[in-house]
Amino acid sequence: MVQSATQSRALFLNDMERLERTLFRLEQGFELQFRLALDWMNPAGHDDSDQFCRLDLLVAGSYQYYFGCGWKVGSGYIVVDPVLTTYLAKCLGPLDQWPDRLRVAKETGYNMIHLTPLQPLGLSRSCYSLSDQLELNPDFSPPGRNYTWSDVGGLVERLRREWGVACITDVVYNHTASSSKWLRLHPECGFNLVNSPHLRAAWVLDRALWHLSGELADGRHAERGLPALILNQQHVNALRGVLWEEVFLRLRLWEFQQVNVEKAVEQFHKLLSSGRTAPLPGCSPEGQQQLRLVTDPQGRRFGTAVDMKSALQLFRPHSSSPSDLQECCGWFKKRLQELNSESYKEMAYHAEQATNCIVGTVVYERLAEDGPKLGPVTRKDPLVSRYFTFPFEEMTLDQEMTLLGHEEKARHIMAHNGWVAGDDPLHSFAEPGSQVYLRRELVCWGDSVKLRYGAGPQDCPYLWAHMRKYTEITAKHFHGVRLDNCHSTPLHVAEAMLAAARAIRPNLYVIAELFTGSELIDNVFVNRLGITSVVREALSAGSSQEQGRLVYRFGGQPVGSFVQPTLRPLVPCVAHALFLDVTHDNRCPIQLRSVYDSLPSSAIVSMACCATGSTRGYDELVPPSVMDEERLYACWTPRDPRTPQGRGPDPGEVDLQTGIVAAKLALNRLHRELVEQGFTQVYVDQVDEDIVAITRHCPSTHQSVVVVARTAFRDPHTHQYSLHAPPMFIPGQIEEVVLEARTVQRSGLDSFVKDRRSINGLVDFTVELQEHIQLKDSAVVRLADASDQGSPEFAQEIVFEKLSPGSVIVFRVSLDPGSQDMVGALRGHLAQFSPLYRTGALVDESPPVVLNTPLSKIMSTLTLADMNVLLYRCDAEERAEGGGCYNVPSWVPLKYGGLQGIVSVMADVRPKNDLGHPLCDHLRQGDWLMDYVANRLLAQEGTLQEVFSRHPLHPLWGLLCVCSFVQSGSSLVKQLALGSVQMCGAGLFEALPPLSPGVADVPQRCVSLAAGLPHFSSGVFRCWGRDTFISLRGLLLLTGRHLEARNMILAFAGTLRYGLIPNLLGQGAAARYNSRDAVWWWLQCVQDYCTLVPRGTDILRCPVSRMYPTNTSQPQPAGAWDQPLHNVVHEALQRHMQGIQFLEHDAGPQTDRNMSSQGFHVEAGVDQDTGFVSGGNRYNCGTWMDKMGESEKARNKGVPATPRDGSAVEMVGLCKSTLRWLVTLHGEGLFPYATVTIRRDLSVPYAEWDRKIQENFERLFYVSPDPLSPGDAHPHLVHKRGIYKDSCGASSPWCDYQLRPNFTIAMVVAPELFTVEKAWEALGVAEEKLLGPLGMKTLDPDDMVYCGVYDNELDNDNFNLARGFNYHQGPEWVWPVGYFLRAKLYFAKKMGQETYENTVHMVKNVLSRHSVHLERSSWKGLPELTNENGQYCPFSCESQAWSLATILEVLYDL
Repeated sequence: MVQSATQSRALFLNDMERLERTLFRLEQGFELQFRLALDWMNPAGHDDSDQFCRLDLLVAGSYQYYFGCGWKVGSGYIVVDPVLTTYLAKCLGPLDQWPDRLRVAKETGYNMIHLTPLQPLGLSRSCYSLSDQLELNPDFSPPGRNYTWSDVGGLVERLRREWGVACITDVVYNHTASSSKWLRLHPECGFNLVNSPHLRAAWVLDRALWHLSGELADGRHAERGLPALILNQQHVNALRGVLWEEVFLRLRLWEFQQVNVEKAVEQFHKLLSSGRTAPLPGCSPEGQQQLRLVTDPQGRRFGTAVDMKSALQLFRPHSSSPSDLQECCGWFKKRLQELNSESYKEMAYHAEQATNCIVGTVVYERLAEDGPKLGPVTRKDPLVSRYFTFPFEEMTLDQEMTLLGHEEKARHIMAHNGWVAGDDPLHSFAEPGSQVYLRRELVCWGDSVKLRYGAGPQDCPYLWAHMRKYTEITAKHFHGVRLDNCHSTPLHVAEAMLAAARAIRPNLYVIAELFTGSELIDNVFVNRLGITSVVREALSAGSSQEQGRLVYRFGGQPVGSFVQPTLRPLVPCVAHALFLDVTHDNRCPIQLRSVYDSLPSSAIVSMACCATGSTRGYDELVPPSVMDEERLYACWTPRDPRTPQGRGPDPGEVDLQTGIVAAKLALNRLHRELVEQGFTQVYVDQVDEDIVAITRHCPSTHQSVVVVARTAFRDPHTHQYSLHAPPMFIPGQIEEVVLEARTVQRSGLDSFVKDRRSINGLVDFTVELQEHIQLKDSAVVRLADASDQGSPEFAQEIVFEKLSPGSVIVFRVSLDPGSQDMVGALRGHLAQFSPLYRTGALVDESPPVVLNTPLSKIMSTLTLADMNVLLYRCDAEERAEGGGCYNVPSWVPLKYGGLQGIVSVMADVRPKNDLGHPLCDHLRQGDWLMDYVANRLLAQEGTLQEVFSRHPLHPLWGLLCVCSFVQSGSSLVKQLALGSVQMCGAGLFEALPPLSPGVADVPQRCVSLAAGLPHFSSGVFRCWGRDTFISLRGLLLLTGRHLEARNMILAFAGTLRYGLIPNLLGQGAAARYNSRDAVWWWLQCVQDYCTLVPRGTDILRCPVSRMYPTNTSQPQPAGAWDQPLHNVVHEALQRHMQGIQFLEHDAGPQTDRNMSSQGFHVEAGVDQDTGFVSGGNRYNCGTWMDKMGESEKARNKGVPATPRDGSAVEMVGLCKSTLRWLVTLHGEGLFPYATVTIRRDLSVPYAEWDRKIQENFERLFYVSPDPLSPGDAHPHLVHKRGIYKDSCGASSPWCDYQLRPNFTIAMVVAPELFTVEKAWEALGVAEEKLLGPLGMKTLDPDDMVYCGVYDNELDNDNFNLARGFNYHQGPEWVWPVGYFLRAKLYFAKKMGQETYENTVHMVKNVLSRHSVHLERSSWKGLPELTNENGQYCPFSCESQAWSLATILEVLYDL
C-alpha cells in the first residue's frame, strides 16, 4: 500500500537551463524542493549547497517556475496531477433516458464517462462542429421539456454520488461550425480575407479548384483525357496537366508577391531627382546588404512595395546628372526584375507542392483500396474539399474575384480548420508566414471555421469572452475536460481558458489528444496546460509486440525496481497516459484486425499502470465506426433468468452476454484492484509473435498478477495460427486463476444485421468466462508434468492446452512460503531504517544478537581508519594486501573494494531503475558480490573483523562524527570531509616511519595520507611530503582528526635531513630529498596545528625520533635519537639560512631514470639581502610544478618543464608566514629560539629576517601597471601587468614574469606582504585568465608555451608536449583554486562590504561546480586536474587529497 510519509522531490536549478520541453509530474500533496546546482548563485551568508526553497503542492494544475539573481536565467514547468469510457452525446437521446444508456459503463466497471460535446451541432452533424458553445443541444429535450445545463449538472452529480462515476466532456477551442450564427455577427473571430490578407492567393486557388470540379462534373475536360470518373494513372497524369495549364498559369498567383516595377522605378527616380541620396539618420549603408520589400497589408496583386530607404542606400548615382540618374534607375529596375523572378520561382514551387497534395488527395479518395472510393467528381463530391467558406450565390470565377474589392463581403469569406501532417504545432498554420492553405497541405474539415484569437483578448474581445463563458459552463457542471484537437489549439488560449476553468473547479481533470509527432513538444503542451492525461491508443500498434511496448511505456516501474527514498531528485518522466483500446474518432478495430482481438487487446490495455478506457461500442463488438452514427445507444437491460442459454440480447439492449462485456467488467475490476493495492511495477514479456504476457507486481507484498493474452490481429478463420503455444515459467507460487476467457462464436445465430434504431454489435460472438478458479480446474492451462519439469527454483512451469487466438488467462502469484518468510524477516530488520519496509515485514523469532543491537552502537566501535577499509580503498590499495576490487563480469571493476564501490554504481542505477545494468544482472545471477563484501571484511584484523564476524547484514555504516564544522556543515562540507576517510588509511605495511616511544596515544598502525587515487595510493608512491602537508589542514585539522595530524607532523619531522623533509617518503629509509618546498608546507602545518587545535602548542614539546640525526647518518630506530619538535623546526630554518647543498643519495638512473646528473644537485638557502628563500637550478624542479622531461624523441628528457629556481613566490610567502608565527611564539614564551645562526660569529634574528621579506617583497615581485615603472629589471620580458611574478631570480629571467596561480598561495598564508589594491587587481587578472570550471590554469593561456591538454602517453617530436611535458603549462589543477578563492575572500573584505558580498556570490558559484562534480563522480572525489575548460583528463588522479582539502578550506573560510 502507499506509504503515508510525505513524498518530497528535489529539483536542481542550473544556470541558463530552460526545461520547457522536459516534463516533471508530481501528485497533489507532494513537497517540491528547489535546490541550487551548477552555476547558481545565492546571496545567503554561508555555504548554500543545502539551501532550498520548499513548495507544498496542494492545488493541482501547471506551475511555471523561473529563477535568477535580479533577472530570469532559467525556467521550467511542474505539473501536479489531481487525486472511462467515451460516449457520443448525440447518440444518448433525451436527457431523461441517459441513465439507462450510461448504465452500461457502470455495469462494465468504468469509473469515468467521457461525453462528446453537448452543444448544438453544425449542419454536418459532426460531434465536434458546434454551432453554439453556450447552449445545450435541444435534441436532449423531449417534447414538452426544456432541459438546461443545470439539469445536466444535476445528472452528473447524481452519477458521481450514486454510481461513483465521474463525467468529463470536450472543450473545442480552435474552431466552430461554419453555420454558427454568432460568427456571422462577428466575422472578425475567423481568419477572413480582410484580417488575414495573406490568405487571398490561397482563396483564389481554392475557388479555381471549385470551378474546376464543376467543369469535370460537366465533362468539359474529357477530351483532354480527364473524365469525371478518375480510374487510373493516366487520368491522374492528365489531372496534373490541367492543374498547371488551366489553373496555375491562368491564376498568375505569383503576382500576389511581386512588385509593380514601373511604379517603383518612377517613385525611385523622383526621390533621386530630389537629391535624397545620402544615408538617412540612423541608417548605416554597411548594414543594408539587401533591398527590403514590404508586404502589401491588403494582399493585392503587385502590391508588394519597396522600402525606399534601403533602395537609396544601395543604389547611388555617380552624380546628379540625368544620365547618371537614369543609369542608377536602370540598375534598380534590374534588381526588381530579379526579385520578381525569384517570387515567380517561389510560387512555382508552391504550385508544385499544391499539385502533389491535390493529386495525393484524389488518389486516396477515389483510387486507394483503403480509401472512401468517392466515385465521379460532382459538385456534391468535388475534386478536393473547399478550404474557405463561400456564403454567396454561385457565380463565375471572374465575378468572384471582384469580391476581393468588397471589404464587407470579403470579411465573411473565412478559412476552414483541419490538420496538417508534420506541421509545427507551436505555430498556427493560418497565421502570416505559413503557406499551408496555398500549398493545399491542409486536411480540411469543411464544416468548421478556424478561430482567430490573436495575441490576447484585446485582439478579438468577443471571441475571448464567448469562449471563457463556454469554459466556465463546462467546468461548473463536469469533473474534467478533454481538450479536443489540443495540438492545434493556440497555447496561450488554452492556458487562459483552463485558468478560468480551474478558478471554478481547482481539481479539474484535463485530458488531451496530442498528435505533435514529438514527445518533447507534447511535454510543452502538458507543462503549460497542466494536462493530467494524454490520450494514447492501443489501436495505433501494428503488432502485439508494439502493443506490449506501449503498456510498458505508459506507466509503472519495472518489476524489481529499487525502493526509493521519500526525498529524492525529481527526474523527467513521460506524460501520464489515458490508454484506450480504441478512440471514438478512429476506424473500428473489428475492421482493422479481427473480432477475436477485442478481448486480448482489452486485457493488455487493462494491465497498463495508468488510466485506461474504451469507446462505447467496442465492448459490444459494434462493427462499423460509431463516429458518423445517428442511431441511439442500447440501454442496460439485466438478463431474464428464463432467457435460453446462448441467445444474444435483443437490439436496443445490453447485458453481460453482450460481446465481451462480462470479460471487460472483470478486467476493469482487476485494473482498479491493482491500483488500489499498490501493484505499481510492470513487466512485459513477448512469449511469441502473438502471445503477450504482462506482469503487475506489488513491491510491498511481493504478489504478482500475470496476464497472458493471445492476440488475433488477423482473423483465425483466414489465417493459420500455430496450434502450439510455448510453455511459460512463472516465478513463485500460483495462488489462483483470477480469470480465463476466450472469444467464441455462438452457433445457430445469424450474422450481423444493422438495427435501424439502436447501435448494435455482433450478436453471434460472446465470451466464455471463468473467474477465481484453481489451476487444476483451468480449461486453458495445466501444471507441467514431472517429466516436463525443467524449471528453475521457485518457479512453476505451465503448459497451454487451449490458448486459442482471442483468449486471455490471468494468474495471481505469490512467493513460495520459504521466500515469504525470508523476505518478511528481511523487511522487518530493514524497517529500522525506513518506514517503507514496514509493509510485509515479519518479526524474526530468533535473530542473531547483533541484529537486536542499534546500528549506531555497532558502528561506534569503529575508528575512522576502519571506516577507510569499510567504505573505500582502491584497487592498488587492495592489491597491496593481496586482494583487489571486485570485477563485475562483462563490465568493469568497481572503483573501491569498500562499500562506496557499490554505492557509486547504485547512485546512478537506483534513481533510473536501470535494472538492465550489468551490476544488477550480476546480482540476479548469484551471491558472489555479497560474498566478496562479507569475506573481505571478515579477513580484516582488529575491530572490523570482530564486528563483522558477528554481523551478517554488514553493508551499513554510520555518519562521520567529527568536529562541529563538519557536523553542522552542508552536504558539500560532509562530502569533502569524507575525503579524509577516503585518503587516510592504515595498510598492512606501515607507510610512515615509527614515532618516538615517548609520544602518547599512538595507535598500533598509524594512518598515512594517500596523495591521490588511484595512481598515488600504495607502496612507496603513497606518501609525499608536499601533498601530505598541503592536504593536512583541510582533511585532518578542519575535520577534527587532530591525533592523526599530530602523528603525521611528528613522523615527517623525524625524517628531517639537510634541513629538508622528503617529498617522496618511501617509508623514510628510501626517501628523496629533492623537494625545496615540502619543508615549508610542513612548517605551515605545524603552525596551523598550533593555531587550530586546543592546546595545539603542546606539540612543540613532543619528542621527535630523528631517523637521520646528521646528514650522513644511517637510518636510526625510533627512540634512538629524540629531541623536541621545536628543535626540529628551528633546525630547518637555520639550515636554510646557512645554505643547503648536497648530492642526492644514490644519485643516478636507479633513482630517477629521466633526471640528468646535474639535476641531482640540490641547493637551497636564503638571499641575505632580501630574506627570500631561494635555490634550485635549471636541471631540477624543487616545487610542486615538478614535471621532468621524459621524451628522447622530442629531446626534452632530463629537462625540467618548470624549474622555478630562484625564489618561488609561494615559498617566500610560506617562509614569511612561518617567521611571523615564530616571532609571535617566542614573544609568548612558547618557542625558545629568537635567532638563527649562520656561523659562529654571525646570527640573524627571526624578526629581522621577517622584516627583510616584508620590505622587499612587493618591490621585487610586483609588476606595475605602469610600463615606465623603474622596478622592473627586465621590462622587455613583461607581457602581463598588474600581477605578481611567479618567481624572482630564475636562471631564465622570462620565467619570473609568467602568470601562474602560485602568488595566491602567498596571499593566503602571508597577506601582510600585499597592498590591498594591488592584490585585488592581480586577483582580477588571475580570475579572467586562469580560472576554469574546476581548477586554475597553471600558465597564462596567452603564453607562447601554453597547452591546456595533458597527454602523458603522447610521444612525438614536440618539445613542449611530448610525454606530458606540459603537465604544469596550462592544464587546470584543482587545488590552487582553493587558495585563489580564499585570497579573493580575504582581500574582498578589505575592499568593502559590497565587494565582499559580490565575491561571496562568485565563490559560491565556483564551489557549486565542485559540488556537482562530487555528486556525479563515481570516485566521490575531486580530480587532480582537468584539461582546458574543465574537460576530463584521463591521466589525472580521479580523486586527489589536496583538491578535496583546499576546497574544504574555502568553505571553512566562508
